[in-house]
Amino acid sequence: MLRLPTVGDKTFLITIGDRTVTGLIARDQMVGPWQVPVADAAVTISDFDGHRGEAMAVGERTPVALLDPAASARLAVGEAVTNLLSVGLAALPDVKLSANWMAPAGHPGEDARLYDAVQTVGLEICPALGIAIPVGKDSMSMRTVWREDGQEKSVTAPLSLIVSAFSRVPDVRRALTPQLHTDGEGSELLLIDLGHGRNRLGGSALAQVYGAIGVRPPDVDDAAELAAFSSAIIDLIGAGDLLAYHDRSDGGLLATLCEMAFAGRTGLEVDLESLGSDPVAALFAEELGVVVQVAPSARERVLARLAEAGLGDISHRIGKL
Repeated sequence: MLRLPTVGDKTFLITIGDRTVTGLIARDQMVGPWQVPVADAAVTISDFDGHRGEAMAVGERTPVALLDPAASARLAVGEAVTNLLSVGLAALPDVKLSANWMAPAGHPGEDARLYDAVQTVGLEICPALGIAIPVGKDSMSMRTVWREDGQEKSVTAPLSLIVSAFSRVPDVRRALTPQLHTDGEGSELLLIDLGHGRNRLGGSALAQVYGAIGVRPPDVDDAAELAAFSSAIIDLIGAGDLLAYHDRSDGGLLATLCEMAFAGRTGLEVDLESLGSDPVAALFAEELGVVVQVAPSARERVLARLAEAGLGDISHRIGKL
């Protein structure tokens, strides 16, 4: 699974260009002294004198659209948000989205699937989060047909939504990365599981490497909870209570923990007991969620703030360095 293109190392793509052009790049893809390409978001600085800046992140769950186009669209928005939260936003409504829709218009069933996906994003989840979509684009010709040796052939690309999220950043120095801090004793890893232990494997990287698609995909089941989670993370980063942050990325919890360990050059001791009876589903489900590193001195404050946001039952202490 770690060799699957959606999960694997993208250095071969990143290093073909200049990552620091303009001199105002605060965060590129490469994280930590060993330059591991696992950053959740990109951050630029507004000028050469201050610390204000802008951040950009992407969300997409295209394979899920084969099972549930509306869930795929909601997850794209949710993943863009969980990625962007790592930079230390001022408030969730500061986030603006660009929606890139792609679909084979006119192909049987695809117009209805596109309608469902657009409706759930434009009329449901984004209004619930207080987020606007001022710009976007569409490619509605994702199907090609040709004749070869007297036979008609075609290739059809299914519905997909790529969400780009943008926001101002009050202080780029607060931005967190997946790099685990090894210079403090007793820190803990906390999983905030917005999937509530459902651990649905449909459309996951694990399914793909076995040539499958699955049955039940993840979803954003409660937009209000995602908004409360966002507010809590904004407060915790603003207070300096988190040491590292990584969204539950393509590949699930296992890939998330591996990427954090790679960036910090450290081993992990992880306990999955609180995550349900199926360790495979717990490790590979790509439900929304994040893993954060918390110092011992901040642990009670972090747990209290998460409980205040109604996230206490889904905040699991899963391990340590």
